[in-house]
Amino acid sequence: MARMHARRRGKSGSQRPLITENPAWVPLNKDEIEEKIIAMGKDGIPAARIGLLLRDQYAVPDVKLATGRTVLDILKENDLQPTIPDDLIALMRRAINLQTHLNENKKDVANKRNLQMVESKIRRIVKYYKREGSLPADWQYSIANAELLIE
Repeated sequence: MARMHARRRGKSGSQRPLITENPAWVPLNKDEIEEKIIAMGKDGIPAARIGLLLRDQYAVPDVKLATGRTVLDILKENDLQPTIPDDLIALMRRAINLQTHLNENKKDVANKRNLQMVESKIRRIVKYYKREGSLPADWQYSIANAELLIE
């Protein structure tokens, strides 16, 4: 299938090895992993970053294999889920950075197009999250509201 904002095709990234149970060499048990996730969630660390920290610092290769639930499920269970999903926040940060660049460089047409593409991704993902119930039905994206929410 073709890329979203380019007409070329390509192979996707690497794939995880097919394993169905938690490896025996993982030093933490299920309860300790959940405690670490809750502690990091209380510190305001996003779910994707929690997974990376568990992998790199605590040698937990896959939280779902170790606990039976995803990081976001554990955060939701303890009422620590973010109000706005992490991928939407990342896209809004990109849009804000592009907007500040364009305010300084008015004639940068390539980045004006990049901002349009990022905002179209934001609108698509907002539509999905409204349909799934992760965002309220009356939530609207604008660059001004994004700057208030993010910064």
